[in-house]
Amino acid sequence: MAAGLQVFGQPASTDVARVLACLFEKNLEFELVRIDTFKKEHKLPEFIKLRDPTGQVTFKHGDKTIVDSRAICRYLCTQFPEDGNRTIYGTGSLERASIEQWLQAEAQSFDAPSSELVFHLAFAPQLNIPADESRIAENERKLQQMLNVYDEILAKNRYLAGDEFTLADLSHLPNSHYIVNARSPRGKKLFTSKKHVARWYEEISSRPSWKQVVKMQSEHPGAFE
Repeated sequence: MAAGLQVFGQPASTDVARVLACLFEKNLEFELVRIDTFKKEHKLPEFIKLRDPTGQVTFKHGDKTIVDSRAICRYLCTQFPEDGNRTIYGTGSLERASIEQWLQAEAQSFDAPSSELVFHLAFAPQLNIPADESRIAENERKLQQMLNVYDEILAKNRYLAGDEFTLADLSHLPNSHYIVNARSPRGKKLFTSKKHVARWYEEISSRPSWKQVVKMQSEHPGAFE
């Protein structure tokens, strides 16, 4: 049974959203401590004072502190293997190796262009920042290349690492959600124009765990307040 799990950050942050989705998949109880509350009260904990928490996530479990969202998800899955979704990080070495391959692809190749598009298509319009068409086009092209590969894989598999929903899929949700739901339809088209990617995104974004995250984001808009 999990005890003393704390997440410091804003649900609107993609890093925080990734961790929250994992916590919900694992059906773990936790405390969400909004960073802005601490900033207003000038009572930032010592382990957060050493870094800029803006748009990031800090996780504590007892005396353990982790700041990378993907590392936090791996920790939760290995620390609490019998809780909630037991197959989300694989049940054997071969399954886990496949999941890790996709986690690396997400972190190294998907994250950069998708994060740029999240900013330019979802955040910038709400902050009244003029559109940078060249940056948008460049990152659309990069993400398009990635999603072409994904579409080929998803033509054979229900999910990226096989027939089960895993961290490989979950890790893509935060950025994908902002792009698909941006004011501009061009982001959504990246995902809906590909048959298998469209089916995959519809499935993973419909999971109860992710719907809980989206609900929290609507209740705690964070960066948009």
